Amino acid sequence: MGLLQPPGLGTVSLADRAYHAIREMIVSVDLRPGAVIDERRLMQQLGIGRTPTREALRRLAQERLVEVYPRRGMFVTSVEIRDLASLAEVRSLLESSAARLAAERATDDDRGAVAGLLDELERHTELDQRELMALDERIHRQVYRCAHNQFLEASLEEYYVLALRIWYLALDQARELEQAVLDHREILEAIRDGDADRAAEAMRRHVVEFEEAMRRVLIGA
Repeated sequence: MGLLQPPGLGTVSLADRAYHAIREMIVSVDLRPGAVIDERRLMQQLGIGRTPTREALRRLAQERLVEVYPRRGMFVTSVEIRDLASLAEVRSLLESSAARLAAERATDDDRGAVAGLLDELERHTELDQRELMALDERIHRQVYRCAHNQFLEASLEEYYVLALRIWYLALDQARELEQAVLDHREILEAIRDGDADRAAEAMRRHVVEFEEAMRRVLIGA
């Protein structure tokens, strides 16, 4: 299963398959910010027809990953460094709320999954940068699931995707961001232990410190 791909991918619609595949290309910067969207090439690459591909692109436009200009075409949305702070403000509020709910609502199965992620964090030295990013994604998705609120989960994933794309842009310089992944340990332990206040504060601090680390990497601020 690739980056940000949903479980059970074989059971989703063609439009959903196109959406997740194109979103992965954009987030992993295989389609770089500002690049022209070649609809025909995407159709050939994905083996998916025009209608589901266009439906996927419309959805990505709603999520601010694709921009449509009449008579000019479609483009991958540019990344503005000044958006980092605004994105962090939103994520710190929503993610900390999700972590609080996760600590309060996690089931026994949820806590088993959290324990598995804690084990992965203990073995982090075996992971390269992209594997660390995949682990980061799995951790955040697990927190969202533990909150058991589908509307909150959908909003969180949309903002997480925007943050993840910036991380990919900084990948070659982002060695210091390994610590951001390791900082999830306190969040997961608090959820496992049912400590809602600790989970919320640890997540808020994680998002803020991630934004600060990203800013140092990208603009030296």
